[in-house]
Amino acid sequence: MSLETESRANVLAATGISASRLAALADRVDADGSETIEVRAPATDTAVGAVPDCDGSDVERAVDRARAAQSSWAETAMDERREIVARFGDLVLNHRAELLDILQLETGKSRRHAVEEVVDVALTCSYYADRGDAAFREERRRGAIPPATTARVTYEPVGVVGAISPWNYPLTLSLTDVLPALIAGNSVVLKPDEKTPYTALALADLLERAGLPDGCFEIVTGRGATVGPALIDRVDYISFTGSTETGRLVAEQAGRNLIGCSLELGGKNPLLVLDDADIEEAARGAVQACFSNAGQLCLAAERVYVADSIHDEFVEAFVAATRDLTLGTGFDYEDDVGSLIDGDQLERVERHVEDARERGATVLTGGERRPDVGPFCYEPTILTDLEPEATAACEETFGPVVSVESVPNVATAIERANDSEYGLNASVWTGDRERGVAVAREIDCGTVCVNDAYVSGWAAVDAPMGGFGDSGLGRRHGPEGIKRYLESRTIATSRTGPLDVPPGVPTAWYARGMFALARLQQRLPTVASVTRRLRDAGF
Repeated sequence: MSLETESRANVLAATGISASRLAALADRVDADGSETIEVRAPATDTAVGAVPDCDGSDVERAVDRARAAQSSWAETAMDERREIVARFGDLVLNHRAELLDILQLETGKSRRHAVEEVVDVALTCSYYADRGDAAFREERRRGAIPPATTARVTYEPVGVVGAISPWNYPLTLSLTDVLPALIAGNSVVLKPDEKTPYTALALADLLERAGLPDGCFEIVTGRGATVGPALIDRVDYISFTGSTETGRLVAEQAGRNLIGCSLELGGKNPLLVLDDADIEEAARGAVQACFSNAGQLCLAAERVYVADSIHDEFVEAFVAATRDLTLGTGFDYEDDVGSLIDGDQLERVERHVEDARERGATVLTGGERRPDVGPFCYEPTILTDLEPEATAACEETFGPVVSVESVPNVATAIERANDSEYGLNASVWTGDRERGVAVAREIDCGTVCVNDAYVSGWAAVDAPMGGFGDSGLGRRHGPEGIKRYLESRTIATSRTGPLDVPPGVPTAWYARGMFALARLQQRLPTVASVTRRLRDAGF
């Protein structure tokens, strides 16, 4: 037995996953070629398996299968679709141990953070199974000339949805795009990141067990530069989660093809600690906001702005709480912070911190790689006195690094928070929740959490989730997360025949009548507006 094989056996022995199970998952991918991509465990930088390296022809076949299955899936009764999604949610919970092991194996994250993904998928299934159909029920709208005309809107699936998911949350960020597309009657072709394919393949296995028909959910593994463009050229809609740089390329290609797209991209998320905040609570929240999943979280805070009057006390509490975190790669619940995904990500984090140091920043805690724990482990790091021109101040680090800055007042904190091209998530800490809500309204982010890091916003699956500016286009979650996968059709009827000049009526008379009708409609409130005014008045 080779040293590499022996090492793989040792890594897998720490989990409940066998080499044969990983091989069976890889066999789910239909690929003509013999080329494969090695999948490595970040905790030890060990190869644990391989999946097919798909090419354009493989993508074409997967999309063809999905397209062939989509029409019958769209005709499947809504109750049956909902039951399949509900069964899938149950299966996710029933197989949580395997999913947690695969997540840790592929990403190197701590088990406590892997739990967030599994629970999130179960809650998302529950939401779409219970309320998903509300987004595409037929709607009555105001006609051109009520009651002489009527208007109604119907919805139908776009067809085949392509989804490109990232490596940092491969379970959550796949299913939050896949499930609403499926419940709306679309078929889906998913391209998972090449670093984390087994999680997606395990999901496909569970969806099949839940009763999803063949072809409705296809997976193509491979390199993004090859599989991504091939997928976008063949589907009817594309959802993408990843870097802003790549997102621009996805949007450009989708635009050329005249297909819709939704993009969740990068962030440089702010966290504001107001002068009336509970300092210990805010420090605990900041630890969660900054260091969950080793900072490899689109919603993670990388900039903290603290009121002058409590700055020193907050920093002391924040540093102490950060130093209490345990760094490790075990497949249990002992470790708080896990590994970075690979050497490239580690190099990025080290470069950002070193640049900050060279520009005069102070490292209050952390600031070192930890090869004694794992090849890509890096200490949770807090910086202060960070120059505005520093790389860590301007670019998303996507690692366990955060800067803290003192601000004289709330207005300055808001100004600093909005001084970014990104606008994904923000966090506000205060002893007065209404004050927090007022501040949240002034922050240019798609999600703002008051007295919470990110969970309350992300887990509000009935509310839209997405970014402003360079953080993306479109929204996932809630009805908005389904409507992106639907085409709307307006059906208008006339009870009086053609809306044109009646025979024998002079055109001038007709014109005067139309102007009079328009003025009358301006003055007469609609039923909806009357209802809204009564509701606003408390009736």
